[in-house]
Amino acid sequence: MSQSVRASADSLIERLRTRFGRRAVALCLALLIEGVLLLALLSLAPPFSPPKEVKMTTVSLDAVSEEAQEEPAPAPPEPSAPAAQPEERPVPQPPVPAATPPLPLPPPVIPLPSDQMAAADISTLPQRPAAKRPVMGPPDIRPSGDTPRVDGSGPNGEPLYAASWYREPYDSELSGYLSTASGPGWGLIACRTVPNFRVEDCVAVGEYPQGSQIARAVLAAAWQFRVRPPQIRGQPMIGEWVRIRIDYEMRRGG
Repeated sequence: MSQSVRASADSLIERLRTRFGRRAVALCLALLIEGVLLLALLSLAPPFSPPKEVKMTTVSLDAVSEEAQEEPAPAPPEPSAPAAQPEERPVPQPPVPAATPPLPLPPPVIPLPSDQMAAADISTLPQRPAAKRPVMGPPDIRPSGDTPRVDGSGPNGEPLYAASWYREPYDSELSGYLSTASGPGWGLIACRTVPNFRVEDCVAVGEYPQGSQIARAVLAAAWQFRVRPPQIRGQPMIGEWVRIRIDYEMRRGG
């Protein structure tokens, strides 16, 4: 077998020599020999083992001074305090009674004659009249007494009474009608009172100046009037006739 290995090695060397030259063959042989030597050295070296750790024990001793080891000397006994002497308490003195003030003397009595005694009697003085209490409730706005009659009569001879406004007409309620009349002046009409302070069946009574058409304008606006019925013996007489006068004044603007 060694011969076959040697023969194969010789053939390999011969081929290398033929192909690369003698120097290359010598270099390869040197490397091969060094590798074999290195393997031999490694096989002969002893196995490597890591160093063992050495444990060290440290002992620490505290130095104790000789003064600390000595026991303390016993303290001398404290002197006893002197016994407390009893305190002397003051003897309470009896209270001194307060001086009683003298009683005031009664005022002197002055005798009065009988006529002065009678004048000083308050029971004979006139008493003040009691104040009147205010009457609570809504104010009485009804006209007092009977409604006075006025000149003239209704269309069929009915008596006429002076009109009392329940609410006076506004300027806006009259201006549209009076704008068709010629003023200044006044218009006079007679109307029959009906419930809810209204008037109906109004007729013209007179106007000033004549032909001013103020009475006609007042008749047209009478449906808006709110008039109280006349009162007779304190009772409202709805259905009686009243006389109404409207004054038409010309107002200048500005």
